[in-house]
Parts: sequence; C-alpha cells; structure tokens
Amino acid sequence: MAKSTLYAHFRTKDDLIAAYLRRTDESWMGRLREAADATGSDPAEQLVGLFDALPASFDRHGFFGCPFVSAAVEAELDSKAHAATVAHTRRRQEWLTGLAGAAGAARPAALAAHCGLLIDGALAAGRLLQDRAVVDAAKASARAAVLAHTAPTTTAA
Repeated sequence: MAKSTLYAHFRTKDDLIAAYLRRTDESWMGRLREAADATGSDPAEQLVGLFDALPASFDRHGFFGCPFVSAAVEAELDSKAHAATVAHTRRRQEWLTGLAGAAGAARPAALAAHCGLLIDGALAAGRLLQDRAVVDAAKASARAAVLAHTAPTTTAA
C-alpha cells in the first residue's frame, strides 16, 4: 500500500496505530476466550487455561511481544494509541474479574490483577528472552494464584 493511500484512510500515524490496536483487541480477546472456554465450564480452570493462548504468539516467525505493551511504551499519554491500549487492558481486566468472581475468589479484582500481570509479564519476558518457557511459568503461577484466591478461609473458634 502506498503511503498516500494509507494516509487517505488514516489521517495520522496515531490514528493508524489506534485502529490496529482496536482490531488486535478483538482478535486477542477472542483467542484468550477460546483458550479459556477450551478448558470447560469451571471458571477457575478457565483462568488458568487462558494462558494456553499465549504460545501461539511465540510460534510466529520472530516474537515481537505484546502490541499493547509496545504501544503503551511508545505512545504519548494523550494519544489515541494510548487510549486504545488502556481500553484493551480495562476490557481484559473486567473479563478476568468476572471469571475470578465466578471462580469464588474472595477478592476477584485482586486475582484478576494478578492474572493480568502474569499475562503481560509473560509476553514482555517472552519478547526479551525469546523463550516460550515463560508461558509455562506464568501458567503455573496463575494456577497457584487461583488456588490461593479461591481457597476456603477458616475462622478461629
């Protein structure tokens, strides 16, 4: 595509990046949901199973990390690209919070935050190290977090 054609559709580079991120949000959330759903109907297992979506990112020729993290690092705070990144993260966290609540977490937002950090950390470390073993470590940590957040509490008598 010629540069003039590109700018006929997108007035600025920020507009182009924001449009890409919005489209990627749909695709990425779809892959996370598919991986979660593949584990069955148990929300606790879905929170762990969603990490199965990450290895596909590593299977492409050259892993470039998370486009949302990359955009957040590069974009100005008042840009459309940054806003698209924030919108994606909020949307993902709302979904994770819903799963965490359905899984019986005492503090669903805290478990969702933990899982979100593990997703972002696995993608960032994967970019840095070019090693998909980080996904296995993140998934194991997610399982431990789910167990810790959904364990029955005991009260002293």
